[in-house]
Amino acid sequence: MTDRPRLSIGLPVYNGEEYLAESFDALLGQTYEDFELVVSDNASTDGTEAICRKYAAQDSRIRYLRLPRNIGATPNHNHVFAESRGELFKWASHDDLYGRDLLTRCVEALDERPDVILAHTDQAVIDGDGQVTVPYEYTLATDSPSAPERFRSLLFEPGGDDFYGVIRADVLRRVKPMDSYHHADRTFVAEITLHGRFHQVPELLYFRRDHPTRAERANPSKRARCVNLDPRRAGVLHPTPRLLTEYIWGFASAIHRAPVSPADRRACYRHLASWMTSRVRPGAGERVEDRAPVDPAQLTVSVDALVAGREGRHA
Repeated sequence: MTDRPRLSIGLPVYNGEEYLAESFDALLGQTYEDFELVVSDNASTDGTEAICRKYAAQDSRIRYLRLPRNIGATPNHNHVFAESRGELFKWASHDDLYGRDLLTRCVEALDERPDVILAHTDQAVIDGDGQVTVPYEYTLATDSPSAPERFRSLLFEPGGDDFYGVIRADVLRRVKPMDSYHHADRTFVAEITLHGRFHQVPELLYFRRDHPTRAERANPSKRARCVNLDPRRAGVLHPTPRLLTEYIWGFASAIHRAPVSPADRRACYRHLASWMTSRVRPGAGERVEDRAPVDPAQLTVSVDALVAGREGRHA
């Protein structure tokens, strides 16, 4: 491994002691090894610091940073990217799991396709115990050569966790850093896709954990979620209508900044207008994790067999 790793993984965390060690094991057990793991502890008050220091002492690829105060989830996500050094970058979550070959498959996909700017793998939702509850098919047209089609697909179709894909860092530096209004991660990914194609590796290697203490569950209201993203969102200056207006403007301003032709820009604005109209229809806000769980007997995938650190867990 060179002094400057090819890939940087950014892991922002706040009070993540329940699942953090599992995430570390899954990331450090990857078959692709040329990476640094930048961990930014957002002034955690539980056992997160001790876990991070233990793993950092065992593996030199970990750079552990501890913030003196809680700056919020969004600034912390932006912070780990600012601290990264690799030509490729991936955000990781302290409670998700990753198949051993996830990084290998994504880096290979980017190397084989110079015009692709983000690569990710198939995914499933898992519960607190790491068991698959909702496997789902990736149906987004993010691999289309047409920027308006990629943008339209991200607006209208549910599913996809492209935010957690492996991304070319130079592209990330050209887009506006992620904001903290409601669903700002969606506008952020939408802007990225206006810069180039994504590639979905047809192999189930990413497992997003849905549990009662996950930020989206622990903060059910829009305002509570946004305050979790950035404490500066608290107070009367950030009512829900403002947060929703910022969300819409986030898409519009992403189109305005995008390196696309005037015709493609107009097409994107038309898709945005159509999407805004569609939001009043029943079922427009479907979330993958809210779908009915599958019958475990019908599953053919074993998380324990795919993820490092879980060998024999449910044998």
